[in-house]
Formats: sequence, structure tokens, C-alpha cells
Amino acid sequence: MLNFNDFAEKTLTRKEIYKGKIIDVALDDVKLPNGQTSKRELVFHAGGVGIIALTPENKMVFVRQFRKPMEKVILEIPAGKIDEGEGKHPEDTGKRELEEETGYKCGSMTFLTSMYLSPGFSNEMMYIYQANDIKKTAHPRAQDEDELLELYELTLAEAEQAIKDQTICDAKTIYAITWWKLLIAQGSV
Repeated sequence: MLNFNDFAEKTLTRKEIYKGKIIDVALDDVKLPNGQTSKRELVFHAGGVGIIALTPENKMVFVRQFRKPMEKVILEIPAGKIDEGEGKHPEDTGKRELEEETGYKCGSMTFLTSMYLSPGFSNEMMYIYQANDIKKTAHPRAQDEDELLELYELTLAEAEQAIKDQTICDAKTIYAITWWKLLIAQGSV
């Protein structure tokens, strides 16, 4: 068994730089395993949930939106930040975000995996769920006021082309399409 504890860094000091609505930022002075010191710029985030939703026609549900950090419009699977009180039950976030962003409700959610998105500087954990038995709802939850989204439903071939075109370019969505492709290869869809 590998011993990973011998690689741990010890925090010497922490300076809180910013406390925001979505992230907190800090600067740590750390002692490295070799005895030297260094600085670490850190972003703390409550985590998020990405939802893989397949329609009865075997199309995946995506949302189109502008992403300011990239200055680009992209397609993504529905996703959102875990709100206070939802931390122990990320599937609640998934159900809420699926309905808010797409107008779909689901019968249940199946946990697939979780992953750190940028472990070099952020603790953001993304939980990925499959939405089961999705159905359009007549009266969906309202979208967030500062969120402008458009619903898309793509075939696997269209989604793969969107990756090639860089219209789909984020890790959670590429993971979702890879998972979908594996399901098809296994004959599960």
C-alpha cells in the first residue's frame, strides 16, 4: 500500500483574501515535505451537482449558456451549486437544478461518481447523478434571475460533434457523454 501521508503539506498561516457568494479565496504559507516553504492560492467552493438526463428518445439534455470566465457560449449538462442545507444530500441539488434549468422533473436520481474539478487550487467537488424517468413539468421552478439558459436535446453523435467543435468543453459534460457512450456500448440504453 502506498503511503500518501508522507507527501502532506503543513499549513503555517492562512490569509483570507475574499469571501463571496460562490467562492472564498485564501493564501496559505505551507511547509513542504522536504522542509522548504511555499505559498498556495486556494479557492473554496461548496460543491456542485451535474445531472445526466436522457429523454425517452435517447437524447441527452443540455443547456446553452454564456460562461464569463471563458467569454464563450457553451453547452453543458444541467448543473448547479450546492446550496446551504443541501450538502448532505446533493441529489436534492440535482433535482432542483434539473427542474430550474430544463423544466424536467425526474422520478429518482442515481449517484454515479464525484470528482474534484481543479485540485491544484480549488476544493470544489462535483457530484454526478443520472436523472431517471424524466418528464416535462407544466409548472417548473423559476430559473435564477441572473441565469439565461436555453434547452437542447442532442443525440450521441451530435454531442460528440459538439465536443469536436468545442461547443462542449467542460469536464463534467465530457464525462457525461463518455459515460453515455459506455452505456450504449454495453447495451444498457
